[in-house]
Amino acid sequence: MRALLFIVGLAVLVLIGAMMLGLVSIDMVRPGAVQTPKFEADVGRVDVGTENRTVQVPTIDIERADNTQTAQ
Repeated sequence: MRALLFIVGLAVLVLIGAMMLGLVSIDMVRPGAVQTPKFEADVGRVDVGTENRTVQVPTIDIERADNTQTAQ
């Protein structure tokens, strides 16, 4: 029961966040005086694509220090 309440609460928070960011807009089209109210939701879109490019990457040369010391 707690898990169900947690999921419902999380869904409500996500919906509120999406509305605040402008990703979801809910408008009442027909008031609910005699008939049931009618709502229309305008939901934002996100398009994700890929693009191939050639990028120059710098090279790194590593020289190890010579740690051998002669005993005196």
